Amino acid sequence: MRALVGLWRWRHNPLRRRTDLVEAWLALVAVLLIAVSVPLAGFAVGDASRDALLQSVRQQREVRHEVAGMVIKKISGPPVDPDPETSSARDRHSRVLAEWTAPDGTAHTGAVVAALQSPDPGDRFRLWTDEHGQVVGRPLDDATAGTHAALAGIGAAAAVAGLIEGARRIVVWRIVVRRHDRWDQAWEKAGPDWGRTGTGS
Repeated sequence: MRALVGLWRWRHNPLRRRTDLVEAWLALVAVLLIAVSVPLAGFAVGDASRDALLQSVRQQREVRHEVAGMVIKKISGPPVDPDPETSSARDRHSRVLAEWTAPDGTAHTGAVVAALQSPDPGDRFRLWTDEHGQVVGRPLDDATAGTHAALAGIGAAAAVAGLIEGARRIVVWRIVVRRHDRWDQAWEKAGPDWGRTGTGS
């Protein structure tokens, strides 16, 4: 809007300099580029990120399995949750010595984090392992993948807008620098004779 106002204001102004018109057109072009390219960039990056993340979700679901674990005893000390998606719920988790059977049929025993607030020997809980029984974090879900993709799209859109605006500001800065240089040159020519009678000033 400011670009349009600037163009209209300087259209027939006798004090208009060529650089003023260039700045106004530059602002208008930047506005149009932002209006067109920012949504396109956000959508393209968000869509590509979503496809990649959903592919990762499918791969994780193929190699990660939910199995039943049984508490042998509780281990003292703060729980260490290997899954960052559930780190906010650590107060509802306990570190226990447990046993479980891997998808390949092998038996495993080890210290794990159980979703039990007060675990007792014999209590059962669910945990995620790979095909060989090694404990892993739960796979990414579709909702989380969508959220991450949306954030990637927003970040890309903001980056494109910042690049366009940054380029515009650099060009305007160069215009201002050249304008000041011309003023300095003009002053060097007129300055020594400024105010003297008979010099045409």
